[in-house]
Amino acid sequence: MIRLPIGDAVEKAVDWMTVNWAGFFGAVKWILLWVITRFEDLFTLIPFYVVILILAVLAWKLAGRGTAVFTVVGLWIVVSIGLWTETMETLALVVTSTLIALIIGIPLGIWMSRSETVNRVVRPILAFMQTMPAFVYLIPAVYFFDLGMVPGAVATVIFAMPPAVRLTNLGIRQVPGDVIEAARAFGCTGNQMLFKVQIPLAMPTILAGLNQTIMLALSMVVISSMIGAEGLGITVLQGITQLKVGEGFEGGLAVVILAMVLDRITQGFGRKDSKKLQAK
Repeated sequence: MIRLPIGDAVEKAVDWMTVNWAGFFGAVKWILLWVITRFEDLFTLIPFYVVILILAVLAWKLAGRGTAVFTVVGLWIVVSIGLWTETMETLALVVTSTLIALIIGIPLGIWMSRSETVNRVVRPILAFMQTMPAFVYLIPAVYFFDLGMVPGAVATVIFAMPPAVRLTNLGIRQVPGDVIEAARAFGCTGNQMLFKVQIPLAMPTILAGLNQTIMLALSMVVISSMIGAEGLGITVLQGITQLKVGEGFEGGLAVVILAMVLDRITQGFGRKDSKKLQAK
């Protein structure tokens, strides 16, 4: 049978981009490293009890007393097993990746909702991004950005962005037609329709996309550690490679606690926003 040289073509394209776009990748690497470092400094310089208090209050306001108690107990466990610094490094990576995914994903989702052509083109690309094994993203990321936190962040953005795009598109498309017609009857312009009608009504769905993006970003923690990303992934990876069951379990437990805290807070934020819309 004839062998299609798809892999060879991709490798040549990556090599060409590495050589000819070196300046661009260097600038992106510097910006991402600066952002990640700033978040790391913020999260690690603040005393752990202050961070726990802030997250607990946020959880109480958005998700209820039970979530606040779980936040305090869970994060205190993280401190007691000596993985607070690693957890904050992971949080910095997740926050940076999530922000980038939202900055790209939400406008792209809005564009998809307003153009059927863009929707038809982007949907298969998103399906490709979601079904491609996450390990594959590490290869070009290392080519373009070397080892460290930056390629981990880039791979995480690619892997975690599709839900933000899909759910933004879905939320805007699900805005009731009678509401759209009423807004048009009152003379809303296109931008007024988008920012004052469609996005507010789609916000619960968009926040669900935020939640899924954060969860997917956390799922990349261990994988990103294979290319030098710091944080809890290193602890889990060492547990795997050195057969240290206890160390690996502690790292995994810290990931689970952080994921549950962020999940409950973002879900609570989405429910609160939905209740506000229903009240209006």
